[in-house]
Amino acid sequence: MRTKVVIVGAGPAGLMLGRLLDLAGIDNLILERKSAEYVLGRIRAGVLEQGSVDLMDRALLGERLHKEGLVHDGTVLSFDGDSHRLDFTALVGRHVTVYGQTEVTRDLMAARQGQTIYEAEDVALHDFDGKPYVTWRKDGITQRADCDYIAGCDGYHGVSRASVPAAALTTFERLYPFGWLGVLVDKPPVSDELIYAHHARGFALCSQRSPTRSRYYVQVDAAEKLENWSDDQFWDELRRRLDPAIAESLQTGPALEKSIAPLRSFVAEPLRFGRLFLAGDAAHIVPPTGAKGLNLAMSDVAMLADGLIEFYSEGSPAGLDAYSTRALARIWKAERFSWWMTSLLHVFPDAGAFGRRIQRAEFDYLVGSRAAQQSLAENYTGLPQ
Repeated sequence: MRTKVVIVGAGPAGLMLGRLLDLAGIDNLILERKSAEYVLGRIRAGVLEQGSVDLMDRALLGERLHKEGLVHDGTVLSFDGDSHRLDFTALVGRHVTVYGQTEVTRDLMAARQGQTIYEAEDVALHDFDGKPYVTWRKDGITQRADCDYIAGCDGYHGVSRASVPAAALTTFERLYPFGWLGVLVDKPPVSDELIYAHHARGFALCSQRSPTRSRYYVQVDAAEKLENWSDDQFWDELRRRLDPAIAESLQTGPALEKSIAPLRSFVAEPLRFGRLFLAGDAAHIVPPTGAKGLNLAMSDVAMLADGLIEFYSEGSPAGLDAYSTRALARIWKAERFSWWMTSLLHVFPDAGAFGRRIQRAEFDYLVGSRAAQQSLAENYTGLPQ
């Protein structure tokens, strides 16, 4: 078969790119190695920057988001029980919206106009320096799609970045000595807004997916095993790390989902290799502390879609030529912010007494400085493209 763009990966990045190209009348094919049910079953981020909300509107998919999404005008930061609320709207005139990545994916799947092939095995990228094509196997039959461009939106472990010659790629990575143990529960959130808490025992986060569904996290050692944590042990540990009044009002229940996510910072450079482009988690990973992962992916594909639309409508490659540089500039700023939030709020095993005092001084400076609060609010609600 022949198409203009092959998109590898049917997560939110690949589906959004496909949606924007569909609306522009640009033929595209999405290949996904997992089933649609598996993709929808993945539990991921839920905090959308204003730019991501605007992109859903551009994709004509904002109706359910605006109806069901939870607008948050601020957030609460806590350090050893001392809490401070940051009012994003008062500080920078913007807010964020809580709307789960699963719901974003569901909306994009339902609106898909072009062809998506799920459970595509042995996907392989060929000749992306010349006349690109992609092969895959479905129901035991090998198939091929010739194309003008390939968009690698298939995540950190996907085939797209792995297909790039090692000599052409530079990667930057930091692994953190801890992970997040997360629990999803069908109980009302303990707070109307997210609570980020630093405690001597470790970081904790009170998040949410809806008025009746909550997501909670506690910092654990990177080598921790999920089977070591019963639901009751999790709730006991979470309470220890929260303000007593918040802990007292916490509603607990059986976990709908429980998992441990490792934390890492990762960037690949560049993001273009001939006619292959990388976007989303194929290009970068951020620790979830700054709520940037999904939002960065949305920013990437918005830029990439604009470049492709410009090329097919005007014959100009300018947007595609600028994609890697533009996207990386925004990516590194988000990496910095996510690293900073992680450094402030987590307990590092080798930080010592000096490191803890520095964290406390950073928190106190933030509480006492409107400029510092504006910086946090500006980054959290989303920098411009």
